Amino acid sequence: MSFTPLIEVKNLQKIYKDGGVGTAALRGLSFGIESGEFVSIMGPSGSGKSTLLHIIGFLDRQTGGDYLFENRSIDGYSDEELARVRNKKMGFVFQTFNILPRLTVLENVKLPLLYSDTKESLWDEKAKQAVEAVGLGHRMNHESSKLSGGEKQRVAIARALVNDPQVIFADEPTGNLDSKSGQTVTSILQRLNSDEKRTIILVTHETAVAEHAERIIRIVDGKIESDQPVENK
Repeated sequence: MSFTPLIEVKNLQKIYKDGGVGTAALRGLSFGIESGEFVSIMGPSGSGKSTLLHIIGFLDRQTGGDYLFENRSIDGYSDEELARVRNKKMGFVFQTFNILPRLTVLENVKLPLLYSDTKESLWDEKAKQAVEAVGLGHRMNHESSKLSGGEKQRVAIARALVNDPQVIFADEPTGNLDSKSGQTVTSILQRLNSDEKRTIILVTHETAVAEHAERIIRIVDGKIESDQPVENK
């Protein structure tokens, strides 16, 4: 039996142009990611891993090759469709948290619902469930500026979960955290994958973090150096 990958890239290329000079960030990547996989994308700074995440997360478009999400090419989506699919089916967690400091935890987590099809009467309930899922129920009404870095990142994960996405993209989610907080965050991502069968795509340069995944794609100079399962998984 053959399966169609949730995410499939074929000879993917990205060239940035500055004053007529082109710089290749991605140089012909090809791979697939099945629904329910936990995949880490590793590579040194400047290797192209964040560029790749932005393309497969519908935040940018490639300049060559093809990207298929649910067997449909990104080239067939309008910008409006990209935004709708991104909000409904994808959640994002970034290194810098990107939460609003003056809002409470609950208010931050509710923000994606403003652009969703969810009835407003359900917003509080859905946001509370997401906050509980990351173990922050006791901080529900705290102002976000008063949280620790690890707690802020857990708020960011809850916000990524609130629209019940198929895929969670995490770009260096432990980069600004101490080792204990980083372990908490990666454990939450691992649980979301193992217990809830969500697809997790994690970008990191830390081997210990990457090895929480089932598979590691290593990128060097915009090319795939290796694509291997994690041992002992």
